[in-house]
Amino acid sequence: MGFLADLRSRALTLTKELTANIVDSGHAAVYLRQLLRGNRGDRAHVAAETDGRAPSPPVLLIHGYLATKGSLHLLEQHLARRGHVVLSFRFGPINLGDIRDSAGLVARKVESIIAQTGVSHVDIVGHSMGGLVGLYYVKRLGGRHRVRRLVLLGTPTRGTWSALLGLVTVPLGLASLQLLPGSPFLQELSETPLPEGVDVVSIGALRDWLAPVARTALEGVRNIALPTGHSGLLVDEEVADLVAGLLREGAPAPAAHVDGTPQPT
Repeated sequence: MGFLADLRSRALTLTKELTANIVDSGHAAVYLRQLLRGNRGDRAHVAAETDGRAPSPPVLLIHGYLATKGSLHLLEQHLARRGHVVLSFRFGPINLGDIRDSAGLVARKVESIIAQTGVSHVDIVGHSMGGLVGLYYVKRLGGRHRVRRLVLLGTPTRGTWSALLGLVTVPLGLASLQLLPGSPFLQELSETPLPEGVDVVSIGALRDWLAPVARTALEGVRNIALPTGHSGLLVDEEVADLVAGLLREGAPAPAAHVDGTPQPT
């Protein structure tokens, strides 16, 4: 009874936060419009606005839980305008399947990119659960040999109780269970050390109730906290500028803060 009461209490708190955090409604409205683009979408701007001299490896964007490729459209566009070669990955109609399986799909996609372009490495930017997909690929599926830099945007590396709101999707996929704090998946992921040679940066949002900034902290990497919300990480141009700058960096920089606590910038 104690466990069930705790779950009910957390669900009630989440509902209240959902109502109260419409302060970022502008970003949320823009995000929703992009989300509704679905998995279709013209990527002509990627080829049209780059000159073939990309400042870094190709960038693979990975969307989050219950999202679509369309949710990445503005970030993709922003990065392309800054000279990056950008591709967006999609997971069927919406993303709610086993994170391990999604990481396997990403692994195959990366091998395809490398085979087609001749590059040796790629960069990955994952939003929300998409960051966990990228992290699992790097830690568990050999991604350490293929990924130069992994940027996590609002990724709940320590889990999030907001996943309780998605438990109704469990018959269709395991993701909501895997996102809960203390889940076997997150325990497995945290017990696997970060491989050497891959630069990982975790960017959290100070007004994010879906993935609170404290739950995005990852020990041993650069942790950055920005004054925006969960959707703002994908649609805010200042965030895109920061991500573009990180992707232009050469050799991995020393961690600015490694005790697991994000620091405002």
